Amino acid sequence: MNVERNTHRVIESPIGPLTLVDRGGALGGVYMAQHRHRPDPATFGPQSSQSLDDVIVQLGEYFAGRRTEFTVPLALRGTPFQRRVWESLRTIPYGQTWTYRDLAAAVGQPTAVRAVAAANGKNPISIVVPCHRVIGSDGSLTGYAGGLERKQFLLDREQRPA
Repeated sequence: MNVERNTHRVIESPIGPLTLVDRGGALGGVYMAQHRHRPDPATFGPQSSQSLDDVIVQLGEYFAGRRTEFTVPLALRGTPFQRRVWESLRTIPYGQTWTYRDLAAAVGQPTAVRAVAAANGKNPISIVVPCHRVIGSDGSLTGYAGGLERKQFLLDREQRPA
């Protein structure tokens, strides 16, 4: 990873501060306060107020209920399996949820539910890559790197009209 190319920006949101990581002009991370699996902040590069303006606008529209899909370039870094899981997350329609079993089937490995759940939990681009839309098979909220209260907030946000 080329740390020198990375910059980051911290913005306020309805779920608290979000750290956005710019990797060479593409969004490489969205991290919440007390985010589980958060990388060492030294990898985020220097703070900048000159990057990710489109991401900030789109997140604002999402939180206002006016955006259902993100169109910013992404820099997803992980294993090939993780990237397959994260790309599948992007196909879950706004306002809907899948189970971990649904997600495992979508990546073509229906028996790999635990591996899929682990990859989902390490998604580096929260909200934009909607890992919050994955729930337990019994309909319960299970694990979310940003905390279950934030997961519930995001799911509720997607159920309310603008």
